[in-house]
Amino acid sequence: MQQGQAPEAGQVLVATEPGRGGYFDRSVVLLLDHNDNGSLGVCLQRVSELGMVDVLEHFSDLLTPPKVLFEGGPVSQQAAVCLAQVANPFEEPPGWKRLFDDVGILDLETPVELVAGGFTHMRIFVGLAGWDAGQLEGELIRGSWFRAAARAEEVFGTPADLWRRTLRRLGGAPGRWSTWTETPELN
Repeated sequence: MQQGQAPEAGQVLVATEPGRGGYFDRSVVLLLDHNDNGSLGVCLQRVSELGMVDVLEHFSDLLTPPKVLFEGGPVSQQAAVCLAQVANPFEEPPGWKRLFDDVGILDLETPVELVAGGFTHMRIFVGLAGWDAGQLEGELIRGSWFRAAARAEEVFGTPADLWRRTLRRLGGAPGRWSTWTETPELN
């Protein structure tokens, strides 16, 4: 992504400066929305310790392994977002809105019988990552995040080492961050 371009839905944010601690240390965040009021996204690598909640139980058999909830972020802990990859990229199933390529957001109120068979991958995130107006742009200017177009394998792949894999994909200067150890003093 070019410096100065506005963030947009369908991009991943990859945390820089690992080892500083905090919620977003070594995080990969998929942007779901960016507008004049702020930005919303979900952390892709955080498996939640929450069990499947009753209101979402009917989706559990359709989820991509690991078939658990993911922790999307520290904001709006009551919100749930389902990301789904369509089986046929030329169709838009009921309740599904395209985010990038063949990946989109599925309305969790869509009857499960309309959903079954329409998607190759599904993941549910509880909570959001959120930024007020101008906040994300400021963090990008300060170099807190690398940005890139998202890929389906980042959304639905194995969450372990996602930060490193995404940095390697970016290559160049961001790729060098992927070699940093968990112990900052050793880098």
